[in-house]
Amino acid sequence: MDYRKCAQEIFRHVGGRENLVSAAHCATRLRLVIADNGKLDMKALEDIDGVKGVFSNAGQLQLILGTGTVNKVYDEFLAVSGMTAATKEEVKAAAAARQPLPKRMVKALGDVFVPILPAIVASGLIMGLLEGLCKAFPALADSGTYTIFHLFSNAAFVFLPILVAVSAARVFGGNIFLGAVIGMIMIHTDLVNAWSVADYVANGTAIPSADVWFGLYDINLTGYQGHVIPVIIAVWIMCQIEKRLHKIVPEMLDLFVTPLVTVCVTGYLTLTIFGPVFSTVENWVLAGVQMLITIPFGIGAAIMGAIYPLTVVCGVHHMYNVIEAGMLSSVGLNTWMPIASAANFAQGAACLAVALRTRDRKTKALALPSAMSAALGITEPAIFGVNLRLVKPLVAGMIGGAAGSVVGAMFHIGATAYGVTGLFGFLTTTDYMIPYAIELAVSFAVAFAVSWFLHREAPQKEKGEQSAPQEQPALTCRPGVVYCPIEGAVIPLEEIPDATFAAGILGNGCGIQPAVGRVVAPFDGEITSVADSKHAIGMVSPDGMELLIHVGINTVEMEGEGFTLHCAEGDQVKAGQTLLEFDLDLIKKRGYPTTTAVLLANSEDLGTLTASTGAHAALEPILTVNACAQAN
Repeated sequence: MDYRKCAQEIFRHVGGRENLVSAAHCATRLRLVIADNGKLDMKALEDIDGVKGVFSNAGQLQLILGTGTVNKVYDEFLAVSGMTAATKEEVKAAAAARQPLPKRMVKALGDVFVPILPAIVASGLIMGLLEGLCKAFPALADSGTYTIFHLFSNAAFVFLPILVAVSAARVFGGNIFLGAVIGMIMIHTDLVNAWSVADYVANGTAIPSADVWFGLYDINLTGYQGHVIPVIIAVWIMCQIEKRLHKIVPEMLDLFVTPLVTVCVTGYLTLTIFGPVFSTVENWVLAGVQMLITIPFGIGAAIMGAIYPLTVVCGVHHMYNVIEAGMLSSVGLNTWMPIASAANFAQGAACLAVALRTRDRKTKALALPSAMSAALGITEPAIFGVNLRLVKPLVAGMIGGAAGSVVGAMFHIGATAYGVTGLFGFLTTTDYMIPYAIELAVSFAVAFAVSWFLHREAPQKEKGEQSAPQEQPALTCRPGVVYCPIEGAVIPLEEIPDATFAAGILGNGCGIQPAVGRVVAPFDGEITSVADSKHAIGMVSPDGMELLIHVGINTVEMEGEGFTLHCAEGDQVKAGQTLLEFDLDLIKKRGYPTTTAVLLANSEDLGTLTASTGAHAALEPILTVNACAQAN
């Protein structure tokens, strides 16, 4: 193809240079951030020779060009447009900045809380295990060992504002150490500990106060233990001030003036205005959530348990972390976790019903491990791979989640951490283990029964039924074989949880649910392309099969973290040679499906393609190509 012409046509139909914010590419797609979507000619873009598909996602215009091609078109596009190359992270940031404000806010909250999740989980698990051991061995509560481990268990919650401040500073582009200082100011020992205010009131002791803004009004000198929203707001203000000062303060004074002014201004505004206002707002939010959960007959909990999977589908479920962190910091108990746990467990149960009821071997191979994953708190494989695609299991899971959430609300179940659901939730609900077991049982039973009842399949052909006789083709065929590059369950192309792959836009093939994090060469050949983010590899066989191995869905956003390459573009490799290693658990933790696409980019030129689904070891045949030629 004419790469220059393709780039020129793309440039023209996206509205020219003034309508372009930034440009980058991944293994298969040109990723553009557009200033005004109204200036796009989508129909013309789709008709460009070489463009296999066009769509918008997360504020980016993505043009599907295919492995190998996208690199060449991108180079020409930079030359035509006069733009400089941007990293995928820069494009991602530019796209995020153009999204609607509510969506940006939800994403920012997720970005703040996800990195500190391990600290919260560790503290919560220690707390749960410690309480469980004390019930079994009461004397342990008076021991020095208990004292030490109790210190471990609440450290993350005592200093949560500092953790939140550091993470928020990273997200908002400020100095993380200045962010830490703001967090420290808000829980400084010169302020009355927020958890001690009730004791002051009970004892009739006046809370120390100070007049501010030249005596205009007084504020109570109270810390912000148990609060997260005021901390996030304070650090956001700090980052705006810091970035503005970096631009206007002379470089020789920047090191001294910027930190001094940033801390003084942010600290004073926080303690005198924004802290008191947003701590009150946060108290209202938490009170509202508690009220919702405790509505008679569990109506509020049922509604949230039903819609929780939909927020997972939309990718906004991380917003609940704010609520859960606030609950843990203020009252030491997370009563939102049972709702999430019921919803997740129910989706797994609905998926399991499909696995046991279906007669389709491909669906069974996908649904069974996905159901097990959901039982442990990772629901994306079940939701995206099975339930959402079939719809009825998703609805069954929503019904089961609602039923289980009602049980959770009735028993007032609470956890000592967030981010841990499903069977692992027993470790953080030691005071409610029996009610929690009942909740999961109800969620499972209702979702499984409804999914079992609703699931219907098209009638399959009986074993004895013969197909209509076919005419002998006037062709001779030479088979080509693609061996399994990853140990795992092979699934049909259309079950890959990505519309572009599933539609075959980038070529025919199959998907793999990896059991191990290692990719090997599926045949002898040459490495033709390696993604900068290491998640995708292109290679070609001696007989002309052009293969793309794309590990995970949207894993380009991981920027190579968790991926280790063992090959480079131009390498000659042998079947079975290790090409790539990747961290399966890290991909799941980041919320990305691990489904790997194995696609023949030039499948249209190769002939008939047959996929062998089910469990496969590495280097077992999974794709057979009948490359046909006219018979003599």
